[in-house]
Amino acid sequence: MIKVTINGKEYTAEQGKSILQIASDNGVDVPSLCHDERLNVYGSCGICTVEIEGNPRLIRACSTIAADGMAIITESERISANRRLVLELLLSDHKGDCKAPCSAACPAGTDCMGYVREIKDGDYAAAWARIRENIPFPSSIGRVCPRPCEDACRRQLVEEPIAIAELKQFVGDRAAETNVSQQNVAESTGKSAAVIGGGPAGLSAAYYLRLRGHDMTVYEAMPELGGMLRYGIPEYRLPKAILQREIDLISDTGVTFKTGAKVSLSDVRGKYDAVIVAVGAWTSSGMRCSGEELRGVIGGIDFLREPFSLSGKSVAVVGGGNTAMDACRTAVRMGADNVYCLYRRTRAEMPAQDIEISEAIEEGVEFKFLTNPKAILGDESVEGVRLAVMELGEPDASGRRAPVETDREEQIEVDYVIAAIGQKPQLDGFEELELTKWGTIIADEVTFRTNAVNTFSVGDVTNKGADIAVTAIGEARRCADVVDAFLRGEATAPLQYVVKDEKTADDFADCEKQPRAHVNHRAPSERARDFGEVYTLFSEESAQREAARCLSCGCGAYRDSDCKLIEYANRYGAVHAEKYAGFTHKYSVSEDDHERIVRNPEKCIFCGLCVRVCDEVEGLTALGFHGRGFDTTVKPALGRHLKDSECNACGKCVEICPTGAMTKV
Repeated sequence: MIKVTINGKEYTAEQGKSILQIASDNGVDVPSLCHDERLNVYGSCGICTVEIEGNPRLIRACSTIAADGMAIITESERISANRRLVLELLLSDHKGDCKAPCSAACPAGTDCMGYVREIKDGDYAAAWARIRENIPFPSSIGRVCPRPCEDACRRQLVEEPIAIAELKQFVGDRAAETNVSQQNVAESTGKSAAVIGGGPAGLSAAYYLRLRGHDMTVYEAMPELGGMLRYGIPEYRLPKAILQREIDLISDTGVTFKTGAKVSLSDVRGKYDAVIVAVGAWTSSGMRCSGEELRGVIGGIDFLREPFSLSGKSVAVVGGGNTAMDACRTAVRMGADNVYCLYRRTRAEMPAQDIEISEAIEEGVEFKFLTNPKAILGDESVEGVRLAVMELGEPDASGRRAPVETDREEQIEVDYVIAAIGQKPQLDGFEELELTKWGTIIADEVTFRTNAVNTFSVGDVTNKGADIAVTAIGEARRCADVVDAFLRGEATAPLQYVVKDEKTADDFADCEKQPRAHVNHRAPSERARDFGEVYTLFSEESAQREAARCLSCGCGAYRDSDCKLIEYANRYGAVHAEKYAGFTHKYSVSEDDHERIVRNPEKCIFCGLCVRVCDEVEGLTALGFHGRGFDTTVKPALGRHLKDSECNACGKCVEICPTGAMTKV
């Protein structure tokens, strides 16, 4: 037996053991990417370096046999710097996405690839639970989200993106039909928090903090919960019963709701350990033209909250976003004879979803592009609108070509003007909070802290103002992580390092083209007469077929928190692989290799674990090293597929791989 000191603490160990073995035996974590107790020492990765007193060089813990009296240091700035260097070199030629592009584009960070795969396999309960890790409203958001995930979906490089939103809706509705309701609430922490605002942001923050064991109370000024999901989105897009069903699931966790309760910050201060302000943006922005004070000028949110009969009337809706489309289509359903949509740019620049624009046109809305209200006409009530004719100039800060007023005008006769050009918050009772120049609350974009003590803020009321619901939910989910750490007296977790990749259509040239599954829409003449849903849900068969189109772009090892490379990159921080930019290898994912194993050479770091476990443990040579130096690859001999090699499908190569280079199908 020998005695060694590790980080100032003495340990007794068997003679002949390596420093890494002794550290591991005594619970001292030394990172390694190429070591396994079942295998002979290889020492390829170089990340396990440590310091030995009296030795000026860093040495590898896996291949250095400990000596009696040795004093070892496993963590220091010098060691960390060396480990960062190793990681940067490995990551400089490590390709493929950690997160699938759809997940990376989702403001809520939803694991789209994961739940789409579970839908393909028919495991709807798992898919529903996975979505609710980030979004408590699968059915609701599946119906109303403008689909940034689909904009990033790589399937469009083959033909069309996956119908991710419809699949989310399918799972949410399917879960309701099968009474799926697993929600595990942690043991009470004895801490409490108040959320002011019961919209998507406030409800989400309360839900995720409640799951962690904190006592949560939500104050909502309106008679019912849901915020803009309830009061700002028409029934034909989001039935209130669907939304209420998902709110009830939040209630089931033990969150306390107080509706019809308009409170100020001072009303709740001191009663809770933390406060989250999520009051939303409920005031419509003005049009900045004469005549706005006339009777018949209405804010878009006000109209959607309390629509009224427009039988025999003409209506002008000003704006080009989804709220404007909702107002136009609601006006049609409320009986208006003529509905005009006034937008100062062209259709190509409209921020509204294209499907919303197309359906509005089908339902009879007349679009007047390149027009902007110059004056609202009338004595006491609206009688018409004088429009400035616009043209497009140079791109503005948003990247869209800025509209420029010409010397031409036109005029239309209308009875109502609905302004849907933006929203802003009403912050009476929150005067102590520091505001932006736009009148929104300043909240740190990482910690969500405001200038007030123990007070956080999320959603449309903060920073850049109103955005889509899934953005508010994503902020609330991240805020819940921060507030949870705050309530426990812990540090906030740093932002995570991820690898991103770029692909072109050439990368998917061999993919078989498969048509996207489309839902069935009701005829315009029928749907424009009522507030029933516009389209029907996927069938189980069409949902599974659509999910099977997914290219599975993300990394399974990352998704399952089983990638040591990324774990260490985040542990040692400030990793900058881009400074070693240069030639990188490009490989194809060998999906046809094996019925149970997928090899992705782009993620291989040549640790040799898969080759050695196959040889030294299984006594086979299904995998081997090919080539020399930088061009070395790991693959079966003689250019064969893995399924045609000696592989016995034991799965040990998958289990031992420290990255996503070997994964299960």
